[in-house]
Amino acid sequence: MRHGRPSREQLKLNFESMLEQALEGRGGRSETGLDQETRSALSAIARAYPDVTDEHVEAARQAFSGQLDGSNAARRRAELDRKLAERAAQLKRAP
Repeated sequence: MRHGRPSREQLKLNFESMLEQALEGRGGRSETGLDQETRSALSAIARAYPDVTDEHVEAARQAFSGQLDGSNAARRRAELDRKLAERAAQLKRAP
């Protein structure tokens, strides 16, 4: 059992392993440390099997890059903040 978050190197190994599995049309394992955007892109590859395109692979690599650079998390936080602000505004308008 792994404790804590995987290192950057472990994430890279996990991504490459999961990509290989997806390219074979197989689903991946859980507890890889990969974020939802990356897992979704890998799932799209597995679903597309055997008709996986270069665009599928590039989308997965871009999603993983977004995980590593923090842009996926920033996008999720911004969307959550937007939804919370929208809900707060609705509650203020409610009688």
